[in-house]
Amino acid sequence: MEAPKGQQINIELTDEIAEGIYSNLAIITHSQSEFIVDFVKMMPGAPKAKVKSRIILTPQHAKRLLKALKDNISKFESMHGIIKESEAVPFSLGAPTAQA
Repeated sequence: MEAPKGQQINIELTDEIAEGIYSNLAIITHSQSEFIVDFVKMMPGAPKAKVKSRIILTPQHAKRLLKALKDNISKFESMHGIIKESEAVPFSLGAPTAQA
């Protein structure tokens, strides 16, 4: 996502935001005027997953984000190999299933 040609954007990144938030699932919904991306953290054995962050985007910005993600994934895969996708969530959210 680039600034319009000839313009420079100064962006402030606080220490708290720079630390980041871990998410291993994104849930995306949309209305006529916005896209909503909920970033979720799912932990094995936890009774429920928690939304850690919600980002609301205009449709135009969502499309620019899609383009930027495609570009960055392509660059990543050219350096590190194809990202393998799993069809299912790698763990359940229910109570632990192991027995002693």
